[in-house]
Amino acid sequence: MKQNNLLSATSILSVFLLALHISQDIVFGFDRAGLNHLVGVAILLVVVCGAVLLRERRLGKVIMLLGGVMAAGMLPLHMRNGLRPEFLEKSGALLFVWTLYVLGVNGAFSAILAVQALRARRIAS
Repeated sequence: MKQNNLLSATSILSVFLLALHISQDIVFGFDRAGLNHLVGVAILLVVVCGAVLLRERRLGKVIMLLGGVMAAGMLPLHMRNGLRPEFLEKSGALLFVWTLYVLGVNGAFSAILAVQALRARRIAS
């Protein structure tokens, strides 16, 4: 698979996982539902546009790099204080933790691919 295609695919997967994670944050009470989430929708839209519309441009790669860093940051952000034992007994806690792990791995992989793509582009110039 061509590296740009892989970068776009991992970035879109990060958007899907971030949307799932944000929804889980709301359901489990880590965040309140409200119009403030329109900002999150706008951020995810920018990452999708970077992955689909701007994927061949430097700006698209920078957007996907930032999206990957943001996705990779969700795991340490939530795990810095650990999760309460009473939360871990709730239905859906396994999916919540699994989503964080996959989001972290996929986001870090997206960031690595984006850095490689930016470096390759700079060397080719």
